[in-house]
Amino acid sequence: MRAHLSIIIPTRNAAGIIGPTLASLFEGVQANLVRELIISDGESSDEIEALADAAGARLVRSAPGRGRQLASGADMATGDWMLFIHADTQLEAGWSNVVIAHIEQESDKAGYFRLRFRASGACAACVAAWANFRSRAFDLPYGDQGLLISRRLYQEIGGYPVIPLMEDVAIADKLRHRMVGLDCRALTSAGRQQDRGWVNTGVSNLFALLKYRLGVSPERLASQYYRK
Repeated sequence: MRAHLSIIIPTRNAAGIIGPTLASLFEGVQANLVRELIISDGESSDEIEALADAAGARLVRSAPGRGRQLASGADMATGDWMLFIHADTQLEAGWSNVVIAHIEQESDKAGYFRLRFRASGACAACVAAWANFRSRAFDLPYGDQGLLISRRLYQEIGGYPVIPLMEDVAIADKLRHRMVGLDCRALTSAGRQQDRGWVNTGVSNLFALLKYRLGVSPERLASQYYRK
């Protein structure tokens, strides 16, 4: 198949963690699936420019804020399909075949991956199980599960909102009943949960979602979230 896919990764001082993510994506290049890799950076002070150059990626700069960075990356993309993925998330082997099958079905739905943390223990397993249940039952996957979406559908829903937090919830709301789980796992970092505690992080995330649903602005939520 000809290359269809633009992969977009938002970064901010992520040069030290993005290497394994890029390595996991290489099979898509070998499968002639990946048209381009776009790193959308939010004012990093690390060596992301040199790393992007070494990886053959296109680098776009914007003000920090994941929603803004994802939208900026999408504006630069030229593929018929786009895959948004976090800098600390690795796709398991075989992901390219799963994506190709979804694209070749000419699906009118976006796709997301099953979540698994790169950590052992009951807490990691339980939180991942909840995230996967939430995605299926409530059409609410989060950004660390990735998002595969056609350019047509992305443009139809108006794309990512330019907000500093809850951009994944906002786009999931736009895609309600127009997403499917893909038969492949996204292996994501558990660094935040391990630093702050699984229970504390889960409760904090739940309250942030509740406040967002009640109308608290993403800007205010971001100021609270990132100072913790």
